Amino acid sequence: MDQRVSLITLGVADLARARAFYERLGWRGQEVEETVFFQAGGLAVVLWGRDKLADDAGLADPGGDGFGGLSLAQNVRSRPEVDEILGRAAKAGATVTRPARETFYGGYAGCFTDPDGHLWEIAWNPGFPLAEDGSLTVPDIGG
Repeated sequence: MDQRVSLITLGVADLARARAFYERLGWRGQEVEETVFFQAGGLAVVLWGRDKLADDAGLADPGGDGFGGLSLAQNVRSRPEVDEILGRAAKAGATVTRPARETFYGGYAGCFTDPDGHLWEIAWNPGFPLAEDGSLTVPDIGG
């Protein structure tokens, strides 16, 4: 099996609200059949109705917006970029759950949730440099 993620689908309560939020962050989406696709580097982030996503997966949707044990992360090139994105997210309607601060690994990061409660971490990590195209390669961290 290839180690790859191609799509991350976020189940949302209100597709128009969710799309507007991400577009206020500066993302540009394309809507097809009540599903919005955002190109995000080498993968796509997809917004789809939470009930439709649960039904499609054969799951009962609990309907709550509690923490689902999933965090999305965007690594950036600098500390100031972390602050800029967190500020932009707050202005777009996000809830900043952890303001940016120094991390145990020598970086700088903060977190926010989107209007549907999806958790995002924005991080600058000097140990995980980004390629020119923004892609991340996990360095050899074995010991």
